Amino acid sequence: MKNKFEYTYSAAKNAEIEKIRKKYAPQTSAGSKLEQIKKLDRSVESKGIACALAIGMPGALILGLGMCCTMVWTNLFVLGIFVGIIGIVMCGVAYPIYKSTINKKCAEVGPQILKLTQEIENNK
Repeated sequence: MKNKFEYTYSAAKNAEIEKIRKKYAPQTSAGSKLEQIKKLDRSVESKGIACALAIGMPGALILGLGMCCTMVWTNLFVLGIFVGIIGIVMCGVAYPIYKSTINKKCAEVGPQILKLTQEIENNK
């Protein structure tokens, strides 16, 4: 009875081992090209989001300052209206800036993505 077989299975350990193995395994050309496509696609979205946030967040804060001027500090009512309008305009411009940034980045990155997808399809 000394020759007894024991086996334990751990999905978490196997998943971690597989993750480490993939890190050191040589990548195929299709896999690396797919990663390049994903990276280019993420860069389009992230640049648009960053530009919109850079305009929209300060705009919201300026709008809030204008509201404070009109509601809390009543002697600054007229100034608060002008400051609030500036904030509203900044918030309103954030989405068109987002769209234009994404369109410009798509035009810039689009040919690279199309070339990589064509190379992947030709390798099949």
